[in-house]
Amino acid sequence: MSTGVKNQLRVCALSVKYNIMREMLNKVTFLTNTCFMMLNNAAFIIQWLILFRLKGDIGGYTMREVMLLWGIACCSFGLSHLLFAGVFSLPELIIGGRLDPFLVQPKSVLLGVMTSSTRISAMGDLAYGVLVMCVFCFSVKRFLLFLLFTVTGAAIITAFALLMGSLCFWFVRGDVFGNYMVNAMVSFFTYPDGIFNGTARFLLYLVIPVGMAVWMPVHVMMEFDAGALFSVVGFAAGLSAVATAAFYRGLRRYASGNLMEARV
Repeated sequence: MSTGVKNQLRVCALSVKYNIMREMLNKVTFLTNTCFMMLNNAAFIIQWLILFRLKGDIGGYTMREVMLLWGIACCSFGLSHLLFAGVFSLPELIIGGRLDPFLVQPKSVLLGVMTSSTRISAMGDLAYGVLVMCVFCFSVKRFLLFLLFTVTGAAIITAFALLMGSLCFWFVRGDVFGNYMVNAMVSFFTYPDGIFNGTARFLLYLVIPVGMAVWMPVHVMMEFDAGALFSVVGFAAGLSAVATAAFYRGLRRYASGNLMEARV
């Protein structure tokens, strides 16, 4: 790895570190946000318990598979928002002409935007996801796969948000469509894929990549399939490359807002 890349990664790591430290200065707020996020997620366990009392399985999923689905979804979402929350504000930065400060910084523009903020409540999502996985379906092999799929899931979520946000370089109201697509992805995260068929299933695997982010990982963890595993990893890498290319292609069209603003 070249010295330039190492320096870029070191700067970004420091940016994430100080973002988290800044959010944790008020420990009461930090603990409150984390605990309430875990409680918010845990409330849905009651819903699923009631549903499985009425029916033995839903879309081919039992309670264990649903909880594993929730675990991967929460951890992937949490990791993405903890490390790269800035990418979810990309539409506002583009439309408001507020990318200028990132253009003059020595680090990568994209990494600068992605690591510019954090969402500390994502700690609650991460903690809840790991806890659910350990309580409902723990094994060493499954836990190692869980960690891998948390990373690939976070990469897919981040890359999809980046791709949708980059639409604002070309379309005046691209933020409306982009935000709708990202919210749709998150909304479908915690539903079994077996309840979707035909066109809906195709769309949720390849257009809104819920399937590659969380559904296929659940299937691999329950019944290991090396081909599916490499498909998920390859898809995460491919989507990240496409989203990065789209961002830098769109950046050529960026119109400065001429704002007197600085980032430290």
